[in-house]
Amino acid sequence: MTSDDTAHNEGTSANRQAATLELRGITKRYPGADEAAIDNLSLEVAAGEICVLVGPSGCGKTTAMRLVNRMIEPTSGDILVNGVSIIDRKPSELRREIGYAIQQIGLFPHQTIAENIATVPKLLGWEKKRIVARVDELMDLIGLEAAMARRYPGQLSGGQRQRVGVARALAADPPLMLMDEPFGAIDPINRERLQNEFLRLQGEIRKTIVFVTHDIDEAIKMGDRIAVLRKGGILAQYATPAELLMAPADAFVEDFVGADRALKRLALQRVRDIELWDAPTVRVGDPMAEARERAMASPIRHALLVDDDGRPVSWLGDTDLTGDRVVHHDGRVTMVELDDILRDALADLLQGQVMFGVVTDHGGRVAGVLSVEVISEFLTHQTAGHIDEAPAPAERLA
Repeated sequence: MTSDDTAHNEGTSANRQAATLELRGITKRYPGADEAAIDNLSLEVAAGEICVLVGPSGCGKTTAMRLVNRMIEPTSGDILVNGVSIIDRKPSELRREIGYAIQQIGLFPHQTIAENIATVPKLLGWEKKRIVARVDELMDLIGLEAAMARRYPGQLSGGQRQRVGVARALAADPPLMLMDEPFGAIDPINRERLQNEFLRLQGEIRKTIVFVTHDIDEAIKMGDRIAVLRKGGILAQYATPAELLMAPADAFVEDFVGADRALKRLALQRVRDIELWDAPTVRVGDPMAEARERAMASPIRHALLVDDDGRPVSWLGDTDLTGDRVVHHDGRVTMVELDDILRDALADLLQGQVMFGVVTDHGGRVAGVLSVEVISEFLTHQTAGHIDEAPAPAERLA
């Protein structure tokens, strides 16, 4: 082991800080090509953020990512990791400090899951006891039973193998990770599950990540910032998902994001993020005059019957608001939760064929009323150019 390797091993910790990444006028031109694959690309990625590279096929997004760990050498320009040029570093040393997860996963079929995860720590000369502890930690982190570490890749499902690929990329606790369409080969249901699991994981580990995808919906869901590339690796726009959706830089970006970009904005917000209507709640035994007054004062024109714990029971209309006192009524109430994604909450309202739904907190108690009108006003506000800061991807699933 060289002195450089020894110094590197001693510097590796269980919680290495995320790296900053900067691309400075980076260009890649292949010999004989009429156009550059990447042309004067500049962008910065803050420590602990996910930067998604997205664009049509052939725009150079994978090339740009592979320049970062020098799997492809740049023609000109520079790339800095934590302020240090990668050009000044040995490629083999650099790659050991950068996690790499790809669509095809690339697990070694003749090695167990534990051996696959331990690949980079072994190259770095970690002690066996430390490697075993790290494998156990990562198996727990990605949600696989410890006993599965003794299996081979062929004995796992595609989704499980993809999680192992992520664990292998994380094994040496790299400050920077590169992910090339890591969920692209997974079926839609498991793909969404893996996306959610990874965002949950990112909420814990807070790595700096460069993530490549061709899917704008995945980019919006996963990214803190999104770099839209046009043909020739030219940067069309680099922005947060909210900025990209509501203020596309030009016709190319607008067309790539899609005509439903306002609706896509709903995927960035939770029900708790927008202003709800007050719920006109009443309880059994309340004076009927007060119940009618609350109903008439509400845009809903109904009163909401709740139990003693504040949980919704039924909507009360004109025919129910008769007599001296409120009595019990059974009824159907469409409910959404404060933590629901706004897009999913709208789907619940449409599926229930109702104009409004009762919003509940973690305890099932009434927190307000969400209506189609409230969502429409939110979209109108956003379309008018008022871009509110959306939560980070990991926080959207918190």
